[in-house]
Amino acid sequence: MTATVTPATSSRATGAGTGVLHALARRRGRLIGAGVAVGLVLGALLMGGGSWPASLAVDVSGPLGSTSDWIIDNRDSHPLFLYFLGHVSNVVVVSVRAVYLVLLALGWAGVTAAAGLVAWRVAGVRLALTSVAAFGACGLLGMWVPTMQTLALMVVAVAASVLLGGLLGLAAGLSDRMHRVLRPVLDTMQVLPAFAYLLPVVLVFGIGVPAAVLATVVYAAPPMARLTALGLRGADAGVMEAAASLGATGRQRLLTARLPLARKELLLGVNQSIMMALGMAVIASVIGAGGLGDRVYQALASVDVGAALAAGVPIVLLAIVLDRVTGAAGERIGAAPARRAGLGWAVALVATAVVAVAGRLSDRLTWPDAWTVDFAEPVNRAVDWMTAHLYSGVPLVGGTADWAGRFTTWVLNPLRDGLQWLPWWAVLLTLGALALLIGTWRTATTAVLAMAAIGVLGVWDPALDTLSQVLAAVAVTLVLGVALGVAAARSTRLGRALRPVLDVFQTMPQFVYLIPVVALFGVGRAPAVAAAVVYALPAVVRITAQGVRAVDPAALEASRSLGATGRQQLFQVQLPLARPALLLAVNQGVVLVLAVVVIGGLVGGGALGYDAVFGLAQGDLATGLVAGAAIVCLGLMLDRVTQPTERRGLAGKGA
Repeated sequence: MTATVTPATSSRATGAGTGVLHALARRRGRLIGAGVAVGLVLGALLMGGGSWPASLAVDVSGPLGSTSDWIIDNRDSHPLFLYFLGHVSNVVVVSVRAVYLVLLALGWAGVTAAAGLVAWRVAGVRLALTSVAAFGACGLLGMWVPTMQTLALMVVAVAASVLLGGLLGLAAGLSDRMHRVLRPVLDTMQVLPAFAYLLPVVLVFGIGVPAAVLATVVYAAPPMARLTALGLRGADAGVMEAAASLGATGRQRLLTARLPLARKELLLGVNQSIMMALGMAVIASVIGAGGLGDRVYQALASVDVGAALAAGVPIVLLAIVLDRVTGAAGERIGAAPARRAGLGWAVALVATAVVAVAGRLSDRLTWPDAWTVDFAEPVNRAVDWMTAHLYSGVPLVGGTADWAGRFTTWVLNPLRDGLQWLPWWAVLLTLGALALLIGTWRTATTAVLAMAAIGVLGVWDPALDTLSQVLAAVAVTLVLGVALGVAAARSTRLGRALRPVLDVFQTMPQFVYLIPVVALFGVGRAPAVAAAVVYALPAVVRITAQGVRAVDPAALEASRSLGATGRQQLFQVQLPLARPALLLAVNQGVVLVLAVVVIGGLVGGGALGYDAVFGLAQGDLATGLVAGAAIVCLGLMLDRVTQPTERRGLAGKGA
């Protein structure tokens, strides 16, 4: 006899499976909670309290100091520097200079025309006009020459990042072993703060363009590698099997099937590398990159908000134009080519050449000084007014300096003191239990080992100080970001209004945030947290809005038919179904907050950020690299704790 499965039977089976899963999860949580309670009691009896014991720390300053001394002593004589690294440095210098000379030869009119015509061919008239306006704004702000310097450096750095990342992604996409080997390397490259790896690059190449380009490549190559590997490994199995059945060799399958199928991922990798490289423009200025980043860094040193924005706005405009152009190119991949596409590109090339020649004949290669506007002065007047009227003494609510002081006294200090008061073993035990509740034994082991490595490096207390700032900033970011994201998802008008604001905030260099924040809040840990919130907020808003919008309309319609109010739909349907996107928002908020809290060491944030900045400024390899390694461990721990993983045992039982 054949059993018939009715919808009601299927529904009951599904409900029973879900109930079993919830029961197992509750039982697992109770077991972990009981284990933590027993562990805390035993730890208090056997190990007492206190910070990380000195006997379990390893002093690495000696070996790192010796390495630094050897590099300095042999930089001008050792064959490794003379016959390899020296040639790399020369190639970088020649490449950047060649691109810069080409941009100067085209003149401001030729470069602007080229940008507009390329955008026209790729994305249409609207983006072409946006590109022309963006480059025109760079000139109006008096930043044409620094913009060309930054653009030349970015062209070389992005080309090298795409090449290096593409090769690494190719290896990871074609080989499971290489994928396993490269994954932790790419994780480290992306989490390691820029200040930490600027120091070894400067030791090897000295201050100047080569160090800036190579540091940018290290920072911008991982996204290209990850997306290349993702595209190659996600190729349609049916297409690959068909190609193999036709007798195609491995090389032919790669060139005719895998790479064409991964075109969108490859172009997205290029897009992300461009964004990362532009984000490094300011940080690389610390080691001699010049251009717009150097102007922003000088403004930071003198707390000149107007000058910082005058140099920061062109970076934002470049980022927006390049993001839109590469994004439009990605959307057009796979579409049928337009008629006479080759003729259109030929017209664009000829038009660019005509404009460039006309500019050279009229001797107008550089942007005319008469066409510039003083942007810094009115901005500084506005900042002075805000500082005078908002910094302190505001009736009833107090000033921004008062808010910063209260936030430090009521939130940051208790959080830091509480974390540092906890015994080191209690921190590890609690962290392991939290990671085990969220993920698997492997997740918990990775998180605990990462945190233990911080203690072994001898920076336990500074790391907990940094962790307190990250937790406070993430809490504020999530409250604001989720609220704005939900509002943007439920209101089309608000979503459209927020998009350009989020674009600007997401592409603004990290250093630029520090200047108005310091002007309003003073120097200390609170301004570092405020800058981190502003930097991480756009990503959280975007991811939350996208997740809420992606909720199945059928589920919403069903809830409406049952008489659910808008509030009930939000809390009982949309937010639960958008849980994966919300978890991703938490993860991205943690990573972005950590990046800016570290840079906050420049404005009194202290802790690991200060050690990383101090190591770079003093050429102290031990201090800088130890702080950088501790930040990597902190980021790895936070990443694992904020990214739940599926437990196979439960999944199997539920199935």
